[in-house]
Amino acid sequence: MSSAHLAVIDHLVLFVADLTTGCDRMEAALGVRPVFGGQHLGLGTHNALVALGDSYLELIAADPEQPEPPGPRPFGIDDLGQSQLVTFAVRPAPGHTIEELIAAASDAGHETGPVVSMTRMSADGVELHWRLTFPSGDRLIPFFIDWGDTPNPATTAPPGPTLVGLSGTTDEPESTNTVLGRLGLPQFAARTDADRPKFAAELSNGVEL
Repeated sequence: MSSAHLAVIDHLVLFVADLTTGCDRMEAALGVRPVFGGQHLGLGTHNALVALGDSYLELIAADPEQPEPPGPRPFGIDDLGQSQLVTFAVRPAPGHTIEELIAAASDAGHETGPVVSMTRMSADGVELHWRLTFPSGDRLIPFFIDWGDTPNPATTAPPGPTLVGLSGTTDEPESTNTVLGRLGLPQFAARTDADRPKFAAELSNGVEL
Protein backbone atom coordinates (compact mmCIF):
# COMPACT_ATOMS: atom_id res chain seq x y z
CA MET A 1 0.00 0.00 0.00
CA SER A 2 1.39 3.37 -1.02
CA SER A 3 1.75 6.05 1.61
CA ALA A 4 2.07 8.85 -0.97
CA HIS A 5 0.06 11.87 0.04
CA LEU A 6 -1.97 12.27 -3.10
CA ALA A 7 -4.85 14.02 -1.33
CA VAL A 8 -5.51 16.47 1.47
CA ILE A 9 -8.75 17.01 3.36
CA ASP A 10 -10.74 19.74 1.65
CA HIS A 11 -13.88 19.93 3.77
CA LEU A 12 -16.26 18.17 6.11
CA VAL A 13 -19.98 17.97 5.36
CA LEU A 14 -22.28 18.43 8.35
CA PHE A 15 -26.02 17.90 7.90
CA VAL A 16 -28.28 20.28 9.81
CA ALA A 17 -32.07 20.18 9.73
CA ASP A 18 -32.31 23.97 9.47
CA LEU A 19 -29.46 26.15 8.23
CA THR A 20 -30.08 29.14 10.48
CA THR A 21 -30.40 26.99 13.59
CA GLY A 22 -27.30 25.04 12.59
CA CYS A 23 -25.34 28.27 12.21
CA ASP A 24 -26.52 29.37 15.66
CA ARG A 25 -25.23 26.14 17.20
CA MET A 26 -21.92 26.25 15.37
CA GLU A 27 -21.39 29.87 16.40
CA ALA A 28 -21.85 28.84 20.04
CA ALA A 29 -19.49 25.87 19.66
CA LEU A 30 -16.79 27.42 17.47
CA GLY A 31 -16.85 31.07 18.48
CA VAL A 32 -17.45 32.18 14.89
CA ARG A 33 -20.60 32.20 12.82
CA PRO A 34 -20.56 30.26 9.54
CA VAL A 35 -21.24 32.50 6.56
CA PHE A 36 -23.99 31.70 4.07
CA GLY A 37 -22.46 30.05 1.02
CA GLY A 38 -25.28 29.77 -1.50
CA GLN A 39 -27.93 27.57 -3.04
CA HIS A 40 -27.32 24.36 -4.95
CA LEU A 41 -29.99 25.00 -7.56
CA GLY A 42 -31.77 21.87 -8.74
CA LEU A 43 -30.45 19.82 -5.82
CA GLY A 44 -32.74 21.38 -3.20
CA THR A 45 -29.99 22.34 -0.75
CA HIS A 46 -28.13 25.38 0.53
CA ASN A 47 -25.07 25.72 2.73
CA ALA A 48 -23.01 27.80 5.12
CA LEU A 49 -19.23 27.65 5.61
CA VAL A 50 -16.57 28.19 8.25
CA ALA A 51 -12.83 27.66 7.74
CA LEU A 52 -10.96 25.04 9.78
CA GLY A 53 -7.40 26.00 8.92
CA ASP A 54 -6.51 24.51 5.52
CA SER A 55 -9.93 22.86 5.27
CA TYR A 56 -13.45 24.01 6.04
CA LEU A 57 -16.78 22.89 7.44
CA GLU A 58 -19.83 22.90 5.18
CA LEU A 59 -23.21 22.97 6.88
CA ILE A 60 -25.80 21.64 4.45
CA ALA A 61 -29.57 21.63 4.76
CA ALA A 62 -32.68 21.31 2.64
CA ASP A 63 -33.46 24.68 1.09
CA PRO A 64 -37.09 25.71 1.76
CA GLU A 65 -36.90 28.31 -1.02
CA GLN A 66 -36.41 25.65 -3.70
CA PRO A 67 -38.99 23.21 -5.03
CA GLU A 68 -38.61 19.53 -4.27
CA PRO A 69 -35.74 18.24 -6.43
CA PRO A 70 -36.43 15.55 -9.05
CA GLY A 71 -34.29 13.07 -7.13
CA PRO A 72 -32.93 12.57 -3.61
CA ARG A 73 -30.94 15.42 -2.11
CA PRO A 74 -27.17 14.89 -1.83
CA PHE A 75 -25.57 12.84 0.96
CA GLY A 76 -28.81 11.05 1.83
CA ILE A 77 -29.95 14.00 3.96
CA ASP A 78 -33.62 13.35 3.18
CA ASP A 79 -33.39 10.34 5.50
CA LEU A 80 -31.60 12.12 8.36
CA GLY A 81 -33.19 13.69 11.41
CA GLN A 82 -30.44 15.03 13.64
CA SER A 83 -27.30 17.00 12.94
CA GLN A 84 -24.36 14.78 12.01
CA LEU A 85 -21.27 14.55 9.85
CA VAL A 86 -22.25 12.80 6.66
CA THR A 87 -18.95 12.57 4.77
CA PHE A 88 -15.84 14.51 3.80
CA ALA A 89 -14.15 15.64 0.61
CA VAL A 90 -10.50 15.64 -0.39
CA ARG A 91 -8.68 17.64 -3.03
CA PRO A 92 -5.47 16.80 -4.87
CA ALA A 93 -2.30 17.54 -2.92
CA PRO A 94 0.02 20.07 -4.60
CA GLY A 95 1.45 18.59 -7.77
CA HIS A 96 -1.35 16.03 -8.18
CA THR A 97 -4.65 15.93 -10.06
CA ILE A 98 -8.16 14.71 -9.41
CA GLU A 99 -7.61 12.13 -12.14
CA GLU A 100 -4.71 10.68 -10.12
CA LEU A 101 -6.98 10.41 -7.08
CA ILE A 102 -9.61 8.59 -9.13
CA ALA A 103 -7.00 6.19 -10.52
CA ALA A 104 -5.58 5.47 -7.05
CA ALA A 105 -9.06 4.78 -5.67
CA SER A 106 -9.81 2.50 -8.62
CA ASP A 107 -6.59 0.55 -8.02
CA ALA A 108 -7.79 0.07 -4.43
CA GLY A 109 -11.14 -1.30 -5.61
CA HIS A 110 -13.26 1.85 -5.27
CA GLU A 111 -14.94 3.30 -8.35
CA THR A 112 -15.86 6.96 -7.97
CA GLY A 113 -17.82 7.46 -11.15
CA PRO A 114 -17.27 10.38 -13.51
CA VAL A 115 -16.05 13.87 -12.66
CA VAL A 116 -18.88 16.40 -12.85
CA SER A 117 -18.56 20.16 -13.29
CA MET A 118 -20.68 22.28 -10.95
CA THR A 119 -21.33 25.95 -10.21
CA ARG A 120 -23.13 28.09 -7.65
CA MET A 121 -23.46 31.78 -6.91
CA SER A 122 -21.75 32.96 -3.74
CA ALA A 123 -23.53 35.26 -1.32
CA ASP A 124 -21.74 38.25 -2.87
CA GLY A 125 -22.78 37.32 -6.40
CA VAL A 126 -19.61 35.62 -7.62
CA GLU A 127 -20.08 32.49 -9.71
CA LEU A 128 -17.97 29.64 -8.34
CA HIS A 129 -16.84 26.68 -10.43
CA TRP A 130 -15.50 23.32 -9.36
CA ARG A 131 -15.28 19.68 -10.41
CA LEU A 132 -16.11 16.73 -8.20
CA THR A 133 -16.99 13.08 -8.01
CA PHE A 134 -20.25 12.19 -6.34
CA PRO A 135 -20.11 10.64 -2.85
CA SER A 136 -20.31 6.88 -2.47
CA GLY A 137 -22.62 5.12 -0.06
CA ASP A 138 -19.76 4.79 2.47
CA ARG A 139 -19.38 8.10 4.29
CA LEU A 140 -15.88 7.15 5.49
CA ILE A 141 -14.64 7.10 1.89
CA PRO A 142 -14.36 10.71 0.73
CA PHE A 143 -15.46 12.17 -2.53
CA PHE A 144 -12.98 14.16 -4.61
CA ILE A 145 -13.09 17.84 -5.49
CA ASP A 146 -10.95 20.17 -7.60
CA TRP A 147 -11.47 23.92 -7.30
CA GLY A 148 -9.32 24.82 -10.28
CA ASP A 149 -8.95 28.60 -10.46
CA THR A 150 -11.76 29.26 -7.96
CA PRO A 151 -10.46 30.29 -4.51
CA ASN A 152 -10.87 27.48 -2.03
CA PRO A 153 -13.59 28.33 0.52
CA ALA A 154 -11.08 27.62 3.30
CA THR A 155 -9.38 30.88 2.24
CA THR A 156 -12.57 32.97 2.08
CA ALA A 157 -14.83 31.66 4.88
CA PRO A 158 -14.54 33.13 8.39
CA PRO A 159 -11.75 31.37 10.32
CA GLY A 160 -12.65 29.03 13.15
CA PRO A 161 -10.61 26.44 15.05
CA THR A 162 -8.41 24.11 13.04
CA LEU A 163 -9.15 20.51 12.18
CA VAL A 164 -7.00 18.22 14.34
CA GLY A 165 -8.12 14.85 13.02
CA LEU A 166 -10.85 12.49 11.90
CA SER A 167 -11.94 9.26 13.53
CA GLY A 168 -14.39 6.62 12.48
CA THR A 169 -15.49 3.04 12.85
CA THR A 170 -16.71 0.81 10.06
CA ASP A 171 -17.83 -2.75 9.42
CA GLU A 172 -15.39 -2.90 6.50
CA PRO A 173 -12.12 -1.40 7.75
CA GLU A 174 -9.88 -3.35 5.40
CA SER A 175 -11.49 -2.17 2.15
CA THR A 176 -12.06 1.35 3.46
CA ASN A 177 -8.50 1.73 4.71
CA THR A 178 -7.06 0.34 1.49
CA VAL A 179 -8.62 3.27 -0.36
CA LEU A 180 -7.59 5.79 2.30
CA GLY A 181 -4.07 4.42 2.43
CA ARG A 182 -3.60 4.79 -1.31
CA LEU A 183 -4.52 8.45 -0.95
CA GLY A 184 -2.32 9.01 2.11
CA LEU A 185 -5.29 9.75 4.40
CA PRO A 186 -6.09 8.83 8.04
CA GLN A 187 -7.17 5.27 8.76
CA PHE A 188 -10.37 4.23 10.53
CA ALA A 189 -10.98 1.48 13.07
CA ALA A 190 -13.10 -1.65 12.96
CA ARG A 191 -16.54 -1.38 14.48
CA THR A 192 -17.08 -3.39 17.66
CA ASP A 193 -20.30 -5.21 18.40
CA ALA A 194 -21.18 -2.59 20.99
CA ASP A 195 -20.87 0.34 18.60
CA ARG A 196 -22.68 1.67 15.61
CA PRO A 197 -20.61 2.94 12.69
CA LYS A 198 -19.31 6.38 13.63
CA PHE A 199 -17.65 9.37 12.05
CA ALA A 200 -16.29 12.30 14.04
CA ALA A 201 -13.94 15.25 13.69
CA GLU A 202 -11.77 16.72 16.45
CA LEU A 203 -11.13 20.46 16.42
CA SER A 204 -8.35 22.45 18.06
CA ASN A 205 -10.74 24.05 20.58
CA GLY A 206 -11.72 20.63 21.95
CA VAL A 207 -15.05 20.41 20.12
CA GLU A 208 -15.92 17.11 18.49
CA LEU A 209 -18.33 17.16 15.59
